[in-house]
Amino acid sequence: MQKILSDLKAGQYAPIYLFHGEEAYFIDQLSAYIENHILNEGEKAFNQMIMYGKETQAQQVVDACSQFPMMASHRVIILKEAQEMRDLKKMEKYIQNPSPSTILCICHKHKKLDTRSAFGKLLKSKAVVFESAKIYDNKVPAYVDQFIKSKKRVPTPLASKLIAEYIGADLSTLHNELEKLFLVVPEGGSITDEQVQKQIGISKEYNVFELQSALASKNVLKAFRIARYFQANPKKNPMIMVVSTLYRFFSKVWIVSQNQGTPDQALGKMIGVYNSFFVKEYRLAAKHYHPLKIEEIFSILKEYDLKSKGVNNRSYPENTLVVELVGKILA
Repeated sequence: MQKILSDLKAGQYAPIYLFHGEEAYFIDQLSAYIENHILNEGEKAFNQMIMYGKETQAQQVVDACSQFPMMASHRVIILKEAQEMRDLKKMEKYIQNPSPSTILCICHKHKKLDTRSAFGKLLKSKAVVFESAKIYDNKVPAYVDQFIKSKKRVPTPLASKLIAEYIGADLSTLHNELEKLFLVVPEGGSITDEQVQKQIGISKEYNVFELQSALASKNVLKAFRIARYFQANPKKNPMIMVVSTLYRFFSKVWIVSQNQGTPDQALGKMIGVYNSFFVKEYRLAAKHYHPLKIEEIFSILKEYDLKSKGVNNRSYPENTLVVELVGKILA
């Protein structure tokens, strides 16, 4: 992605760009740069078109690309939501011989274009291709940490984890929240867990990490106190987020339980945790939960995930489920 952006900023343009994949955020970033920076405002009126796959036919895109620019060096044609275009493959002839004075940007979001097909192979040979892969949940903390550092701020280990767990892998929301943090933390400054809690609205004492910690140590009073807070504040602590976070937590606990003799550093790499403090918490949890109990917890979490979505749950509102869930985990 950075290579494409660098070339665009240097005025090194390709006739065709294909941005495709499951993660929409990076596709939006690249297409937004092309939309906003290649032509000036005066040139855009006659030479830039935004087209949408669902309401556009391939021939219309080809016709737009085949016109000559007016009082500009290039025409810019951006095809958004290309995955919705039924006859996308009918652009094959144009792609084989594109206009050198047109920049065609094809945005194929939410899924990959099949680059093994004849059409996909043709695009790979003629276009600058960027595949925007989805970031898995267990990779989000490292992504947050790296991005914050790239913006010349220093995150505490818990700060990055808090942001990742509470926002998840929705990169658009994630970057919006990070930009809010960057407004209050200048370059060279530290982003602490207290700042994250304040800016993103996470309770210092009653959050899912404190619940994990209480469950890890089998602190029954603390676990139920947090669960009741979640019950009273369901919008801040939706059941689906609690269940998914606890599932990731116990998945790592299970791995630790199978590798108790592994040194902390190697064990941390296995579970995607790079701070020895958190590795010790997982070790503590592994002591308190036998592998058979962890397998039972997976079944419990699946049950309550379905209940939170209304499956087999006609009598209890969602916000009452979390106390019941914690009780079953601790039983």
